[in-house]
Amino acid sequence: MDVVVLGAGIIGLAAALELQADGAEVTIVAADEPGETVSAVAAAVWYPTRIDADPRVLGWGARTFEIFAREAGDGVPGVTMRPTRMIVRHPVDEPPWWASAVPDFAAVDDEWRFTVPAVEMVPYMAHLLDRFRANGGAFERRRVRRFEELDVRVVVNATGLAARALTGDDRLYPIRGQVVIVDNPGLTTSIRDEDHPLGPVYIHPRSRDVVLGGTFEVGDASPEVRPATAEAIIARTTQVEPRLAGATVRRHLVGLRPARHGGPRVEKEERDPMKIIHAYGHSGAGMTLCWGTAAEVAAQA
Repeated sequence: MDVVVLGAGIIGLAAALELQADGAEVTIVAADEPGETVSAVAAAVWYPTRIDADPRVLGWGARTFEIFAREAGDGVPGVTMRPTRMIVRHPVDEPPWWASAVPDFAAVDDEWRFTVPAVEMVPYMAHLLDRFRANGGAFERRRVRRFEELDVRVVVNATGLAARALTGDDRLYPIRGQVVIVDNPGLTTSIRDEDHPLGPVYIHPRSRDVVLGGTFEVGDASPEVRPATAEAIIARTTQVEPRLAGATVRRHLVGLRPARHGGPRVEKEERDPMKIIHAYGHSGAGMTLCWGTAAEVAAQA
């Protein structure tokens, strides 16, 4: 079976590898290299950000968690297990809907504590692309505006926000995220404070730096860095973690999360003579759901 995967973000790469494992001959066709996609901007710590409770989504997340945990143990580039503190500012009667996927989830005082996969996406996606090519996969860089441009029986549509123009799906919308990358002053634990009075906070240490965020600006499609937003991110993250005070800023990044009313679209469409498997709309949870989504894509192919 010949398959074209449209898109080279984390959803597209995972789907391409899963299809190869099932014996398909796969070509990735994408407008951007993996390192130029919104996936490359992601802080990429396992967490179903801005995704509503759904048993199917929980299954995707659980499978993805298991694969990343195994890869962390195997020393796959960019993958680690990261202890996390989530500050809870409002009373809650029960664990979050995704807690069953996290083996060590615990409520401690006014925090949730757990250990989850964290991925440095640029080296990790480069590793996935190398694996894909080593398995005989081809990568073609070009923008596809109509499915009819492709002479193939099976297409996987993992184009993120671009799926709106490609499919006419008006449920898709951007959620703008801006982050600040600073030198790591010795942090090893991620911190989340989604209800901080000054705005959302996440502090995600990596091997050489820390990702400070962030923003969830619904409907905002501007790719430009806003200096005032960056200053506000630094101020509130430093308030939560004082060891960040004075940390050298390395760079500023902006990404547009591909959110979708009704949740991610992972389904098959028969468009004779072509079968299209849609896999987009994962909001800020593409990394969190990628391998589970890929397994469903392969099953539908």
